[in-house]
Amino acid sequence: MIHLQPAVLEGGGIRLEPIEKSHTEELSKAVADGRLWELWFVAVPEVENMPAYIETALKGQQDGHMLPWAVRDMTSGAIIGSTRYHDIVAGIDRVEIGFTWYAQSRQRSFVNTTCKLLLLSHAFDTLGCKVVGLRTDGFNFRSQRAIEGLGAKKDGVLRHYGARRDGSSRDVVMYSILAHEWPGVKRHLELRLHRHARA
Repeated sequence: MIHLQPAVLEGGGIRLEPIEKSHTEELSKAVADGRLWELWFVAVPEVENMPAYIETALKGQQDGHMLPWAVRDMTSGAIIGSTRYHDIVAGIDRVEIGFTWYAQSRQRSFVNTTCKLLLLSHAFDTLGCKVVGLRTDGFNFRSQRAIEGLGAKKDGVLRHYGARRDGSSRDVVMYSILAHEWPGVKRHLELRLHRHARA
């Protein structure tokens, strides 16, 4: 059975730091880069709601179903986004990766691939997960392409599965990576990062 504890994950110029209330100002600055909350199909907080967002993440950690991180760019030293494990089911060695967002200036860069490599490596190689899930809104086509680009397999679509911030119902697209698929996915992500570094 997997056992999760807050941990610093670092590599490829990125450090994932367990979220603390002290990250509030830096995360607020990151989320303002591109006014990310204006995308109606994502669950990204407005600047004024960042304290409550962090509080909810920490409550989820305390209750055992979330493990949240702030994403720091080691070159600039800046916090540039957030991500977390969620829907943790320790009894079947499963976590999901989600609640992921990055400052607009860091999107479509090496950052997401590096973060996913760190999170997946920790899940499979350190924790011993049997499966890692990912999910996204049915209208978040960029996110769907990004998840598929990682090498995750599409499990299906859960219709009318949840509610967005505006109260509208949403379809959720589910993906997963199984433990036996991880070596190939890891090699793929490492190659992507190697090519990016040479570009």
